[in-house]
Amino acid sequence: MAVEVSLPYDKQYVTEYSNKHNEPAWMKELRLSALEQSENLPMPKPDKTNIDKWNFTEFSHDVEGEMIESLDNLPAEIQDFLDQDNKPENLLIQHNHTAAYSALNKELEEKGVIFTDIHTALRDHADLVKEYYMTEAVGVDEHRLTALHAALMNSGVFLYVPKNVTIEQPLQSIFWQDDDRASLINHVLVVAEQNSSVTYVENYISHNEEAQTSANIVTEVIAKDNAKVSFGAVDNFAAGTTVYSNRRGMAGRDARIEWALGQMNEGNTAAENITHLNGDNSEGDAKMVVVGRGSQKQNFTTNIRHFGKESDGYILQHGVMKDKSSGIFNGIGKIDRGATKSNAEQESRVLMLSKDARGDANPILLIDEDDVTAGHAASVGRVDPLQLYYMMSRGIPKKEAERLIIHGFLAPVVNQLPVEAVKNQLTQVIERKVN
Repeated sequence: MAVEVSLPYDKQYVTEYSNKHNEPAWMKELRLSALEQSENLPMPKPDKTNIDKWNFTEFSHDVEGEMIESLDNLPAEIQDFLDQDNKPENLLIQHNHTAAYSALNKELEEKGVIFTDIHTALRDHADLVKEYYMTEAVGVDEHRLTALHAALMNSGVFLYVPKNVTIEQPLQSIFWQDDDRASLINHVLVVAEQNSSVTYVENYISHNEEAQTSANIVTEVIAKDNAKVSFGAVDNFAAGTTVYSNRRGMAGRDARIEWALGQMNEGNTAAENITHLNGDNSEGDAKMVVVGRGSQKQNFTTNIRHFGKESDGYILQHGVMKDKSSGIFNGIGKIDRGATKSNAEQESRVLMLSKDARGDANPILLIDEDDVTAGHAASVGRVDPLQLYYMMSRGIPKKEAERLIIHGFLAPVVNQLPVEAVKNQLTQVIERKVN
């Protein structure tokens, strides 16, 4: 669908929306400034993909959902995200644009952990949110979509882990859209203070196979010195949703940020996953799997940038393309001057299941320092006939052999997801998309 990116909401609407949610003055000012900037900023320019005509503006901005009194009342498709044997103690469910369910372990609450929807955080923890909200990781003025995000943000999560707090159990968010026209302009802000550790996993799901809407997602992960953040996600937007996502991490000295991302959207998608290794001895590990089908167009950029000495970055991207889908996979390792003894490694592989499918793996190493190590591997091709022959010679039918090869190809990321139910759900989605 060809749609010009023009402003669907004006200054009066943004002011009224901010007032409705009792936002602090600084947030209202940020929204209005972003709205004004969006008029003159260019669209992002992902490599080899023109998104200027993609639909990022035709949607319903403020759609309420029903509150969830009991997890037992959730539909089966949402239940699938939850561990049925051990009901999660740390869970947030957003239904359309309503924070419908929220639970946090009392012990974590007493330790100062904050895990709440973004609107509540802006009311109850305004100064803390202000310190990090689009100030360190993602900038309002990077391009038109980041400005529109800042102006029209309508949902999200704030997770704050105090100094020296280690959280053993994963915290989970589910963003559930069942209104066909509801947009999701979602902001996830994760802050891990010094010497802390947290695992966070999120799921996106919508049902609009034909009705057109969009998702504009910004995630900011701030890992202070010696903090560890493990971030898992499964994105499963329906065909009618055009997706832009920008997930970005900032790692301090001795900090580690891990990403395990399952990109299972059915519509056109442009996604960035960028990690800045700012501190010495910091680490970034970015793993992603993608399955494309139909005629969807997708563009993924994973970028780990090294600023700190002896920083270590690893990128793994595996994609499966079928039917007439196309996928661009850009892996970028950038070692800046001064980041001595750093290491940048990456691997991008695309498996094509149909003659009309298209895949492009682009490994890029940008090195401005001498005393470093770096390497890359990339491949685009079809299922290995020798693997197929070997499995079929042992009595495995061809279709089943292909299925097993595909699951094995995607397993390095699927197995990294920290919640067993989410891992199983991603496996089911992959099964559905490739068969």
